[in-house]
Amino acid sequence: METPTWGLVMETTVGMGERKHTEASVLAHVTGSREEALAELERRARNHTPAHPLSHRRRRLLRQDDGFLLVVDGAWQSYVTRFTVAELLEDSAAPVRREEPRPERRPEPVPAEPSPPPVERDADGVPVRPSWLGRDDLR
Repeated sequence: METPTWGLVMETTVGMGERKHTEASVLAHVTGSREEALAELERRARNHTPAHPLSHRRRRLLRQDDGFLLVVDGAWQSYVTRFTVAELLEDSAAPVRREEPRPERRPEPVPAEPSPPPVERDADGVPVRPSWLGRDDLR
């Protein structure tokens, strides 16, 4: 079974007044267990400093089933940032996965040709029986 990849998603309030809206972004990907992804998401949520409000009166970090909710009260309005962990199912811009290199297959050893029987030689080293004697292919 393949290890799942989790997206760490942040949805935050941007703008002010009537132009205030929410934007989402994927902060990072974590490959591993959901608990590992949630631990990384919590670390990021605790260290996050939102752009709005500029001066805040109160900051609250709340845990949810799938992540965290950061509520920051300003002088006039409250701003919210939602941190969510979600399993990555598809990514059209994901890097192409290279196949794992296969172990190099060594060629099987070729059996050695049987060595010819020892040749009987006279005292001078000359074969007693010539190599061509008895060959059928010389006719």
